[in-house]
Amino acid sequence: MRFKRVFGIVIDSVGIGEASDAKDFGDVGADTLGHIGAHFKGDLNLPNLEKMGLSNIRENNPIEGVAVVAAPSAFYGKMHETSVGKDSMDGHWEMMGLPVTEPLGFFPQGFPAELVKQIEDFSGRKVIVNKPYSGTDVIHDYGEHQMATGDLIVYTSGDSVLQIAAHEDVIPLEELYKICEYARSITIDQPYRIGRIIARPYVGPDKDHFTRTANRHDFALEPTDETDMDRLKAAGYDVLAVGKINDIFSGHGITEGVHTESNADGMHHTIANAGKDFTGFSFTNLVDFDAMYGHRRNPQGYGEALMAFDQQLGDLLAILKPDDLLIITADHGNDPGFKGTDHTREYVPLLAYSPSLPEGASLGIRQTYADFGATVLDNFEVDGNAVGTSFLGELS
Repeated sequence: MRFKRVFGIVIDSVGIGEASDAKDFGDVGADTLGHIGAHFKGDLNLPNLEKMGLSNIRENNPIEGVAVVAAPSAFYGKMHETSVGKDSMDGHWEMMGLPVTEPLGFFPQGFPAELVKQIEDFSGRKVIVNKPYSGTDVIHDYGEHQMATGDLIVYTSGDSVLQIAAHEDVIPLEELYKICEYARSITIDQPYRIGRIIARPYVGPDKDHFTRTANRHDFALEPTDETDMDRLKAAGYDVLAVGKINDIFSGHGITEGVHTESNADGMHHTIANAGKDFTGFSFTNLVDFDAMYGHRRNPQGYGEALMAFDQQLGDLLAILKPDDLLIITADHGNDPGFKGTDHTREYVPLLAYSPSLPEGASLGIRQTYADFGATVLDNFEVDGNAVGTSFLGELS
């Protein structure tokens, strides 16, 4: 069976247990969903995801509070990443047939003086901090200084990112974005090759009331080759991007994109897409799980966000048409019950649902995220690059 529309939702960072190569990343024991379930002690209420078969993916070790169901409504499985990193860019590119094979630049001791000086010379502003830091902690600790001086708060993490934080009343968004665009331009190639430059604006009167705004903007590397989204667009199909999808792919392969302010807003736009008459692929990223709860190691907030998503998921399921296919997955883990504050190397869940499909069954362990994109291409009879294996024929 083929579908007129495919909806892909990436629940950013919602891993489902350590991957087979977790030891290579220092992530043995990571289990984002497992540790969230344990934190809630049976009170993690995810009725729609439960019915789809979320715990069936790990039926011998179900997520606490999420039952294994006898007749799941979706086909279910999990996917293993083959890219050399565990950042959002790596995960999304791989989903769309472009695994990242060249390691990106990581700077656990801060960025080289030469790079910092280039940013300072271009911006006319001093760089402060320049070391790994939690995004909320860094504005708490340095935000008042930044407001007083106009300096740039530059920081990083265990991912290949250079983040620049600035108060919106001190450095206007247009200027902050311009500085980040410059930083992007000088970190594309070695010796830096940084995956993402991220503008991190914030507001508030003092350190106890600073909040980061929805005006975050990611300046990612340009895709190094065609992606499955490029192939769909070239074949004449609609490719609708919701959330940071547009940033991650630098606008490539997209016919219509929309910025979002939150998970709820992302689901609102996805549901709106379901009400449109289009033929092709709607691709959504819900970043709050990662940015607001995973990196902050907040299992309570993470679980509450999952429950809120599940409610909106019910709204989407109710309006899907028989010729719609919904695929839910994630791009990496970010276990709020694990050490550190960085992404975790985990399998990611895979759920595929359509009102026209029969009772679900196991899709097993997919050996690459690229099986997602291969399935979308297969559905629309568009040739790919032989990276990934379609599971379309297994949905019956």
